[in-house]
Amino acid sequence: MLLFLEKLLAVIRWQDVLDILLNSYILFRLYIILRGTRLFLVVVFIFVLLILQQIVAISSMILTHTVLQGIAALTAIGVLIVFRYEIRSLFQAKGIKDILWHVSTKPIVTPVEIIAGSVYQLARKRIGALIVLPGRQPVDAAIQNSVSWNGEVSREMIESIFWPDNPVHDGAAVIQGNQINRVAAILPLTERSDLPMRFGTRHRAAIGLTERSDALVLVVSEERGEVSLAHMGQVETIKDAAQLEKRLRQHTGMASDSARRAVNDRRSAAIAFGLSLLVVSSVWYSYSLGFVRSLTTVEVPIEFVKRDARLEIIESSSTSVRIQLSGSLQLINRLDPSQIKVRFDLSKAVAGRNSLTITEDDIILPPGASLKKVEPSSIDIMVDVIAQKRLPVQVDWTGTLPPGILVQAVRLDPETVEVTGGQLLLNEMDTIYTAKVPVDGLQAPGELRTALALVPASLRLAPGQENSILVTYTVRPRQLVTSP
Repeated sequence: MLLFLEKLLAVIRWQDVLDILLNSYILFRLYIILRGTRLFLVVVFIFVLLILQQIVAISSMILTHTVLQGIAALTAIGVLIVFRYEIRSLFQAKGIKDILWHVSTKPIVTPVEIIAGSVYQLARKRIGALIVLPGRQPVDAAIQNSVSWNGEVSREMIESIFWPDNPVHDGAAVIQGNQINRVAAILPLTERSDLPMRFGTRHRAAIGLTERSDALVLVVSEERGEVSLAHMGQVETIKDAAQLEKRLRQHTGMASDSARRAVNDRRSAAIAFGLSLLVVSSVWYSYSLGFVRSLTTVEVPIEFVKRDARLEIIESSSTSVRIQLSGSLQLINRLDPSQIKVRFDLSKAVAGRNSLTITEDDIILPPGASLKKVEPSSIDIMVDVIAQKRLPVQVDWTGTLPPGILVQAVRLDPETVEVTGGQLLLNEMDTIYTAKVPVDGLQAPGELRTALALVPASLRLAPGQENSILVTYTVRPRQLVTSP
């Protein structure tokens, strides 16, 4: 155990700790938002698939890994298609604070006595009614054509909504906490064929909604003056207000002691965060450290940073290095070479030759990777001060003139150019040549255009100079010398 902790502390960085905590909190918030919904089990299923996928990857089961990867992707797409309305309703029903921070809010007490009394008052007057009390799952996606109401629950309010002369009396009223949120809601009808003949449209609508959510729906029959309760696709007749109050308290969570419920909520939240931290830490360990180690070698280009603008790198013994890395099998298999950087700080470089030793501080590695070997272990660079110098241009002839032909005169336009490069290099230069110009086909006077040979590559023309030289030449027959 001590060896494990020493190994962990040797490689873990503060960025890794922040990474684990951030992802643990995201997983914890997903649990808080989705608990009690149908989406929760689907998300758990996807998460289990991902864990299995990592296990089979470690075991080198390539075919199974590919199959599980496809199943996880198809399941995720299916969730977005099948549960798109539930996802939208879930996030519309919650504010930013509820999504990002709140574990639980102070419960708004549902006035079950008022609801029960109002329902039985409607039953005595033979006035039909349909009242929805949502549970943990949102019901917005299941209802249609509702009218926003947002009125506080009262006996007078409920009776006025379902009064036969009210235009909204035929639909359902949705009660959330102590507010009537929506009225005239159209509920989905059940497709069951085994229901009693006495069940009318209200009963079938109540069953249809409870088949799609964990809501509780109260039905008042205007024909029989009965009060029924629908929940989880089942309907039962409630005989009196006392029994109805008891059922409503159980549904709204008021049957248990509020203080004990608050303690239980905090305890379950703490347990959920602890499990989230454990799961994310395990995933991080499997990716970053892992139980199966592997080696790889990567060719990485060298980057020079913090170079004085007055200096220029004239020559380097190497432009890249070969780095051998060790890491978990998953990390090595998914390694992106762009994550590895070799950077030299040239803030202290001086004009002339500089020898730089490659250390671990010069190499940036992805989390979990460890450095095994670097080749070469050092590089030499030539650094020089940037300067300008005007040099005469000379044609670089190549080849052999035709027999009997001699180049008589050559004129260049321009005859001199100004070049920019390292001071040490320019001090050693007294002329600059054009690109090679063949003379094999020269038969008559003429002209041609050619470019300059800027060698070495660090040499360049000063601003405003064009890399084009006009060469005008004349030729004449070669005079043969005869013996007397």
